[in-house]
Amino acid sequence: MIDRLEAIAKRYREIDSEMARPDVATDHEKLTRLAREQRSMREIVAAYDAFRRARGEVESARELVRHEKDSEMQEYLRSEERRAAEQVAELEERLKVLLLPKDPNDERDVVVEIQGAEGGEEAALFAADLFRMYARWAEKKGWKVDVVDSSPTGMGGYDKIEFEVHGHGAYSQLKYEGGVHRVQRVPKTEAQGRLHTSAATVAVLPEADPVEVELKPEDLEIKASTSTGPGGQSVNTTYSAIRITHKPTGLVVSIQDEKSQLQNREKALRVLRARLYEMKLAEQQEAIGAQRRGMVRTGNRSEKIRTYNFKQNRVTDHRINLTLHKLDQVLNGDLDELVSALAGAERAAQLNGGGDQSAT
Repeated sequence: MIDRLEAIAKRYREIDSEMARPDVATDHEKLTRLAREQRSMREIVAAYDAFRRARGEVESARELVRHEKDSEMQEYLRSEERRAAEQVAELEERLKVLLLPKDPNDERDVVVEIQGAEGGEEAALFAADLFRMYARWAEKKGWKVDVVDSSPTGMGGYDKIEFEVHGHGAYSQLKYEGGVHRVQRVPKTEAQGRLHTSAATVAVLPEADPVEVELKPEDLEIKASTSTGPGGQSVNTTYSAIRITHKPTGLVVSIQDEKSQLQNREKALRVLRARLYEMKLAEQQEAIGAQRRGMVRTGNRSEKIRTYNFKQNRVTDHRINLTLHKLDQVLNGDLDELVSALAGAERAAQLNGGGDQSAT
């Protein structure tokens, strides 16, 4: 373990030197990659520095005890040695956790897609609830949410809404949200007060850097058109909406959220890169037999990852059998307890030698 920690600390220092070079300082893409790599090491390096200091204190106290004649001072030095030894043990366990394999996408921004799946208008309303939940959570964390595209319904729901989340570690937190979310409540559209069960699907895609997913101009078919739906005269009469088709894969991205054609084009390219990057990751993982990435599958509520029961003010995550009786707080963006429990279950499984974990 020490050899590995030394190698990480050495690489951390090397990155400092690389980032200080003039040719790197002016290369935004390379600088971004190096900053992300260094950020992923920072906690490990800090813990290792503390570990070395504590180990040095143990050795120093032990050496002083051997040469100390006064019995009271000896006892004090032994207590200092025990304190430092306890700290060494704690930091060693923490370093074991920090050295567990990490998802290389954890530091990335994300593209999130929410769709009403089963339940008609009620599913669309629940999709809107989920979007507000994630937007409030992101706000509390200081992340930026940028809506890419949406298909609103007449009652305030969404058949589909797609948005970007920009912020440090966004994917490391939001990746646990991918799957089918089930809601149990009396819909506003229900006149007789009967409980209904509906579902919405959530997909979370890591946003790719331009250098990682090359988009060749000859592979893209880009069309501009007038936007549809609400937005005022300028939105509906200018050619600001963008539709990009990636010819090799057939993937299509349509964006009309912004009034500027350039802004819509940039958003569409980011979303297209994220989808192509996701396909690339899925192919790599299938080739090496790694964990399944199919978060949404059919959208049927039998494939649920989480249930939101309004009558009981209850939210249950079925992957780790965790139930919290504070649904109102969760929907208001208080997701940290759920996500921390999922991340903890993943780490515990890794420490125990587990492989494919449903919490990832």
